[in-house]
Amino acid sequence: MPFVGSSIVEWLWGGFSVSNSTLNRFFSLHYLMPFVICGFVLIHLSLLHKDGSNNPLGINTNLDTVSFYPYFYVKDLFSFLILVFIFAFFVFFYPNALGHSDNYIPANPLSTPAHIVPE
Repeated sequence: MPFVGSSIVEWLWGGFSVSNSTLNRFFSLHYLMPFVICGFVLIHLSLLHKDGSNNPLGINTNLDTVSFYPYFYVKDLFSFLILVFIFAFFVFFYPNALGHSDNYIPANPLSTPAHIVPE
């Protein structure tokens, strides 16, 4: 960014270059972010449980609402379990199915890979 870009970069880095403070900040950010997202999900589910789903037309009656439990709860739990089973299937039975074939080439410290070239 033209005027504030260098200030933002210096603030994120914690100095004039990438250093230990930068690594600490980004490690902390990447460690805490899943917990923050999980907290927002729990808040979202509690609000959905409290108010329920309503009509998209905005009609505010108790006749048109669907309770969160058991309808949405069971549907979401079923979808989550299907996802976990598919994930577990690949992890435990076919761990290399989604990998790239270049990962199986042994490293050679005496030669640089062909795709790495000087600028």
